[in-house]
Amino acid sequence: MALAVLLLASLFIVPALAEEEKPVVDAAFEIPEEQLAGLRDSAPKYQFQAEVNRMMTLIINSLYKNKEIFLRELISNASDALDKIRFLALTISDALGETTELSIKIQPDPKKNILHIIDTGIGMTKEDLIRNLGTLAKSGTADFFKKFEEAGGDMNLIGQFGVGFYSVFLVADKVTVTSKHNDDKQYIWESTADSDFTVIEDPRGNTLGRGTVISLHMKPEASDYLNQDTLKNLIRKYSEFINFPIYLYTTKTETVEVPADESEEATPEEGEAKEGSEESEVEDVESKEEGEESEEPKPTTTKKVEKTTGGFEVVNESKPIWLRPAADLTKEDYVEFYKAFFKQTSDPLTHTHFKAEGEVEFKSLLFVSEKAPSNLYSTEPINDIKLFVRRVFITDTEVEPLLPTYLRFIKGVVDSDDLPLNVSRETLQQSKLRNHHHSTPEQRI
Repeated sequence: MALAVLLLASLFIVPALAEEEKPVVDAAFEIPEEQLAGLRDSAPKYQFQAEVNRMMTLIINSLYKNKEIFLRELISNASDALDKIRFLALTISDALGETTELSIKIQPDPKKNILHIIDTGIGMTKEDLIRNLGTLAKSGTADFFKKFEEAGGDMNLIGQFGVGFYSVFLVADKVTVTSKHNDDKQYIWESTADSDFTVIEDPRGNTLGRGTVISLHMKPEASDYLNQDTLKNLIRKYSEFINFPIYLYTTKTETVEVPADESEEATPEEGEAKEGSEESEVEDVESKEEGEESEEPKPTTTKKVEKTTGGFEVVNESKPIWLRPAADLTKEDYVEFYKAFFKQTSDPLTHTHFKAEGEVEFKSLLFVSEKAPSNLYSTEPINDIKLFVRRVFITDTEVEPLLPTYLRFIKGVVDSDDLPLNVSRETLQQSKLRNHHHSTPEQRI
């Protein structure tokens, strides 16, 4: 209710791809299956904790409503890992080493039915892999956050619950995590969500430099998540405003003209004629020497072929302008953001940009469209208030929980670091900040 009051009050203070690029990840971690199988068989088995079978069933069947959430969780985890190494680099001069680029890369491999998510973050040691990925609800981010707070720091990392990683089993039969931490060798964690998992030293040595690669062996019914357009839409939907660049490996096929190969086009008869024409060629040379006019050169023949090129391109180019002071933004900045984010062609009628502090802190940017939506007077929901928590998209919340029904024509963004979320981070948790009738028992922890 506090959010609704503040949002409503604000309305009355409204101011008028190139050359073909070889996928870099293949050389980094692609291991022949026969070699990995031998290592897997000889590796010690570790048991999951917290009755993993029951917990996995709960996560896969009950906790998450939407399978596509897995990509949001993995990108959020990658962002946390990048934040950690960036903070460490402030006090440890050589923390970044030779891997200075801080980024997230996503590469689908439809032929092998694998999706790779790569980050150059802090990485995980062998102990981290066993502790953080082998114990449900054990959040490495929470541990790091606690230690950082004890040291007097102030940092908002995304992951707090420690179950987000396991959303991968919504779409994958098997998951392989390859990770390199500055304080340890490179290790491979692998599991099929059974009662155990394996951790082995990577036989290739340090191929990552630093960071983590999560490889999802997709279920047959989840093959759509290997489509580059699907991935691009999901990245823009959930992680558009992550602090670090997110690269997606994309390919495109073009029809180009190339010089025709005369040897391929020549028929056997033409070949014989060519061999038998040497004498005539000599005569032609003699004729030219005698000053005879030579025939005009034949035009170069071409043929059309399909050429496939690929490379990484940045997907999250938009910036969260609501985090910037209003005094630093121009009217053009607001109009550009409005048109791009809400897919509008006309300028907004007006907007309001403000920050609220108190029991809950949030930043908001609201727009009034030039024209009312066509379904304004219908009973169907209008999901034009986008709720973010720490710049990660949470829900297209209906306007009623945040604004009165008669203001459902408002479009906007609300972003907070304080809003309590349920364990799946898909809905707001029951708290004194929400009216009791807006929550259900299923939304409460």
